Amino acid sequence: MFVLRNGLVHSETGLLHEHGVLIDQGRITAIRPLSAFSPDLPAYDLQGQHLSAGFIDLQLNGCGGVMFNAAQTQETLAVMQEANLKSGTTSFLPTLITSPDADMRCAIEATRDYMQAHPTEVLGLHLEGPYTNVIRKGIHPADQIRRPTEEMIDYLCQNALWIAKITLAPEQNDLDHIRRLSEAGILVAIGHSAANYEQAIAGFNAGIRFATHLYNAMTPTLNGREPGIVGAIYDRQDIYAGIIVDGHHVHPANVRLAHRILGERLCLVTDATAPAGAPEGFDHFDFCGTTVFYRHGQCVDKNGTLGGSALTMIEGVQNLVQQVGIPLEEALRMASLYPARAMGRANDLGSIAEGKVANLVIFDDAFNVTATLVHGTYQEHR
Repeated sequence: MFVLRNGLVHSETGLLHEHGVLIDQGRITAIRPLSAFSPDLPAYDLQGQHLSAGFIDLQLNGCGGVMFNAAQTQETLAVMQEANLKSGTTSFLPTLITSPDADMRCAIEATRDYMQAHPTEVLGLHLEGPYTNVIRKGIHPADQIRRPTEEMIDYLCQNALWIAKITLAPEQNDLDHIRRLSEAGILVAIGHSAANYEQAIAGFNAGIRFATHLYNAMTPTLNGREPGIVGAIYDRQDIYAGIIVDGHHVHPANVRLAHRILGERLCLVTDATAPAGAPEGFDHFDFCGTTVFYRHGQCVDKNGTLGGSALTMIEGVQNLVQQVGIPLEEALRMASLYPARAMGRANDLGSIAEGKVANLVIFDDAFNVTATLVHGTYQEHR
C-alpha cells in the first residue's frame, strides 16, 4: 500500500490538485485530499508532474526494434511491453497484419499465453487482415489477402477470448461471418476496404463497431453523391475509430474534424512498427517481406508507401495538444478512457477512479514519461 502524492491528477471526474491516490494490491483504492492520508504511509512524491491513466494502444505492429509479424512469441510481446512503458502505454493490442493461417494460429497462442500471465498488459490480439481488399492493401502482402474459410471463422470464434479485434473489408466478406465474429465477442473493424457507403453501412448493421486508422486505407468522401467509408462512419452514432496522429498519416485539420464529429468515439492509436522506441540508429526493418525504411520520422517502402509509423502514445498525446489544438485532458482520454470503452474494458481500465486497476503513467510538462505503474508496480523511466 502506498500513496502517489503531489501530482496533477487527471482523474475520471477532472483535474485534481493537492490530492493523493492510494494504491493497494494493484488497484486504486482511494482518491482524497492530501490531508486525508497519514504522513506515515509509504509514498512516491510526483513533484508536480502529471498523473494519468495508462495509455491503451489498440493498434501496435511492433516497437523496441521488433515486429510481431516477424516472430509471434511471448518474447516479442515482452519486448514490446518494455518499450511501451517508456512512452506511457500500459496496455496494448499486438497487431498481426495479413498472414498465413499458420502465423495467425501462432499469434493467437502466443497472445493467449501472455494474457494469462499478464492480464492487463495485452488485452487481446488484433488481426489486421487477411480478409481485406487488395485495392486498399497499403503495405499488406497482396498474395496473402483472401476470403475466410468456414473452418477459420469457426476457429476464430472459438478463440474469441484471445482475439480483441479483427479488421476486414465488409465488401469482401459474408455478412453472416461478420455477425458471427461480433456475436462471439470480437470487436470487428472496417479497414483496408474499398467499400462504398451502402456496403459500409451493411457491414455496420452486421456488427462492425470500429474503424481502423481513420482516413487511411479506406474510401474517402469523394463528393456530395458518394460519402464513402469515412462518410458512413460519420453518419453513425455507434462506431469507434482509431486515428494516427503522427503528422504524416492524417492532416491536423482532419483530426480536428474527426474529433468534432466522433467526440468520445475517437481513439488515439500509433500503428507503430519496430522503430518506435528502438535503439538510436535503427533505420530499416522487414515487414512481411517488404523492406521498410525509417526516414525523417516516417516508415516507408521504396515506393514511398507508408508502412505503419514510429509514433509512441505520449508523442501522439503531445501532437494532439500542440499540433491539433485539443486540450490535454481530452487528449489523455483519447489515449486511455475512449480505447478502454471501445474494448469494453472501462470497468477496470482507462481512467483514475476508485476500484480500477492501477495502470498509470507519470509525465512532466515536456511530455517526458518518468514513471509507469502496471497493476500497481511502480517503475521509473528516467
